[in-house]
Amino acid sequence: MKSLVRTDKAPQAIGPYSQGVRVSCGELLFLSGQIPLEPASGEVVKGGVEAQTQQVLKNLEEILKAGGSSLDSVLKTTVYLRNLDDFPKMNAVYQQFFPKDPPARSTVEVSRLPRQVEVEIDAIAVVER
Repeated sequence: MKSLVRTDKAPQAIGPYSQGVRVSCGELLFLSGQIPLEPASGEVVKGGVEAQTQQVLKNLEEILKAGGSSLDSVLKTTVYLRNLDDFPKMNAVYQQFFPKDPPARSTVEVSRLPRQVEVEIDAIAVVER
């Protein structure tokens, strides 16, 4: 079972993520970083960081389902952005996929990503028994 860890003795989350997430049962599912590829064609989704973030999160959602989990059971994500100036745009899309009790998250700017995409996201989730 996933439960959120919150304290006033550390900075509050300033976006759609939690300070910490604790899991008390279940198995863990580790998802490799996903880039914005359309599954049928294998082509990079066009349309900037918003469209790419949406596709990445859809891809993660499908892998979670295949692994017996869901977005609601994600404990931690890492977001890799080519340009940290795109953070607000990515964050707005990300929040739509995690509207309630979001996972813990790290976001970093990187110099390059595969296929010159704008965003990559990996995840760790719990598989409820």
